[in-house]
Amino acid sequence: MTNIILSGCNGKMGRVIVEEISKRDDCKVVAGVDAFANPSINNDFPVYDDFSKISQQADAIIDFSNPVVLAGLLTFALKNKVPAVLCTTGFSQEQIEAIDNASKEIAIFRSGNMSLGINLLIDLAKKATSVFGTGFDVEIIEKHHNQKVDAPSGTALMIADGIAEEMKQKPQYVYDRHSYRKKREKNEIGLHAVRGGTIVGEHEVIFAGHDEVLTITHQAQSKEVFATGSINAAIFLNGKPSGMYSMTELLAEK
Repeated sequence: MTNIILSGCNGKMGRVIVEEISKRDDCKVVAGVDAFANPSINNDFPVYDDFSKISQQADAIIDFSNPVVLAGLLTFALKNKVPAVLCTTGFSQEQIEAIDNASKEIAIFRSGNMSLGINLLIDLAKKATSVFGTGFDVEIIEKHHNQKVDAPSGTALMIADGIAEEMKQKPQYVYDRHSYRKKREKNEIGLHAVRGGTIVGEHEVIFAGHDEVLTITHQAQSKEVFATGSINAAIFLNGKPSGMYSMTELLAEK
């Protein structure tokens, strides 16, 4: 049994995770953290507004919240030697460095997207990049619901970073093109964000060459795919030594 602390438990993703965990017998939520109280939500576990107030013992933390929570989360995790699954996006470079430093003492699973399909898309995009070389221009389009704050999405950046690993010359990330009055450079990766309605998440990678275009697309049709991925990651981390983990390591154990 994996005992989980759920950060962001009253949010939309938090509620989905609670529901998915309730269907399983290999894990349970022992405490939640959320800065926003919601009297309409009846949790069967205690909810705190700060990590410093938690007294429950846990085997892993799942975080689907906001970057402002990170400092308190890492302080608690390091003090209590609790592994953490970080699904929140929009971290600053300073925060990313703090996460990297923490991974030297505890196990951390960090991913901008917990979907199996997205991680396969990244592998396919990397393969396409290695085959096409500089002969194809790369553009990434991501679409999300109108409540999403950060843009481009963490997943879009994950895809771009994966593609960049396969490029001989370090690429320049170009966010939209409204401020550019020049021809496209070969080493550019274009990133474009769409926000509207209740779109769960769509990511499209376009490889545009001479007289031919290859498009790789992934659509998430419900939040359950992300919830299931984060829960599996928490169970995966239980008992793991310190270090930085990703979907690659989780899938290798399947």
